[in-house]
Amino acid sequence: MAAPRRDTRGIVDAAELFTRVRFRRRAPAAPIRPYLEHYWLIDWDLPEPYVSQVVPHPSVNIVFQRYEGQAPFAEVSGVGLGLFTQKLEGRGRVCGIQFRPGGFRPFAPGTPASDWTGRRVRLPEVFPDADPDTVLAPDDEDARVAALDAFLLGLGPRPDPQADLAMTLVDRVRTDRAIRRVTDFARAEGISVRLLQRLFAAYVGVGPKWVILRYRIHEALERAEAERAVDWAALAADLGYADQAHLVRDFTATVGVPPTAYAEAVARPRPVREPVRPPAPPDPA
Repeated sequence: MAAPRRDTRGIVDAAELFTRVRFRRRAPAAPIRPYLEHYWLIDWDLPEPYVSQVVPHPSVNIVFQRYEGQAPFAEVSGVGLGLFTQKLEGRGRVCGIQFRPGGFRPFAPGTPASDWTGRRVRLPEVFPDADPDTVLAPDDEDARVAALDAFLLGLGPRPDPQADLAMTLVDRVRTDRAIRRVTDFARAEGISVRLLQRLFAAYVGVGPKWVILRYRIHEALERAEAERAVDWAALAADLGYADQAHLVRDFTATVGVPPTAYAEAVARPRPVREPVRPPAPPDPA
């Protein structure tokens, strides 16, 4: 079984986030692994509020959430079209399931993925038997992962060749920089643009052009954090943009600031904080 990916793509100022919260990715059980990217677990205990931001992947998530002063709840979160912002304060816990693009439909076969796009729907409306406490209550991380496995296995995903095709095609977009135009992509796959668009709407929730652009922004965001001096013109060409101005426009529209301003902001010295670490294991009896 492949391990969860280790990149930070989509996380705005990942280095800062990791000093504020305890963030982990975990692999699901083998029978449901083909449909999922990973589980993602976050715990925090903050002396002051912190606002996290993410440029969403073209994925549906199921998110179990517990915030201080609120009853625990869970929701289906469709593909987010804009920047996702979440204020964290006090103590809290989140246990998320990130599906592969196209991988949620077998768990909810009666609803096109596009119906979830841009929406956050409380779980009882979708899966009435879900109990957030079962996932969120255990302090043991392995127990939380086991509860997520049990929840998904209990839903009994239905095999669907079209879902398999959608997942395969999105993986190609993510990993092959040569895929820049929908018409060329459809031709290479031997299907019409119209059929490709219908497949993505039904199983991914957004169109293939949107997916291509989103993965470009993810890479630009990661490069801005990882490199001291990014050659934006060269990166624009590498990602398939007509020129640097097009990259700047897309980045600014998605993240909220131009790429150079973002790179300068994440490079500034920060107050020294102790990284958030897991609690020490109990002494043996």
